[in-house]
Amino acid sequence: MKLFGLIGYPLGHSFSAPYFKQKFEDEEIVAEYRNFPLEQISDFEELVKREPKLVGLNVTVPYKQKIIPYLDALNPTARSIGAVNTIFFCRKEGRLSLLGYNSDVLGFERSLKEHLKEEHKQALVLGSGGSSKAVIHVLDGLGISFQLVSRKRGEGLLSYDQLDRKIMESHKLIINTTPLGMHPKIDSYPEIPYEMITPHHLLFDLVYNPEKTRFLSMGQEQGASIVNGSDMLVYQAEGSWEIWNKER
Repeated sequence: MKLFGLIGYPLGHSFSAPYFKQKFEDEEIVAEYRNFPLEQISDFEELVKREPKLVGLNVTVPYKQKIIPYLDALNPTARSIGAVNTIFFCRKEGRLSLLGYNSDVLGFERSLKEHLKEEHKQALVLGSGGSSKAVIHVLDGLGISFQLVSRKRGEGLLSYDQLDRKIMESHKLIINTTPLGMHPKIDSYPEIPYEMITPHHLLFDLVYNPEKTRFLSMGQEQGASIVNGSDMLVYQAEGSWEIWNKER
């Protein structure tokens, strides 16, 4: 039986395992999908040795960047972004090669485009981790200019306390790529000036559990349109499935 799975830590909030379990049942696919929580990325090598039936893995926080040194090759998108969320176990002539891809790009782009309007020409991207790299890759491809925002200012980074009315008015697309608000810490949120958000703003949260984070709730209270990460997850999961099953 083919084995697929998810690595990251912790994995209590995982969407992937129940999604693929249902997919396998609905489509009568003979396969298994399991969570593999790794307390440290160095445990990855032992996992590969322990599970010889692995065909593919998804990668979630905090390992989308840390996994790269353990892979044999990256596809151009993953290489450009510098982050991997999908691994294919390529076995040919008795040799195993681990190939890294990024289906977050496909998932985010497809979900975002369903909600974009003419006024969404500039974006604030909250967070500077692996997920933000996929987001800015998509924004760049769509011709949407962006500004990264983090807790501490730095080269190319604004801090939250630098977000003034001029910046908030000109950047009507705000994307949260941080884990703030994710279960179980549902009371946390990015500290942006929510009072400056208008009905012309679109707030997109990559978090999907809970369905409506504090970030989205406070934006909605100001009249903004809101989108959570659930559709993106479905699209990126299907993207991973295509990667695992395409002919090479």
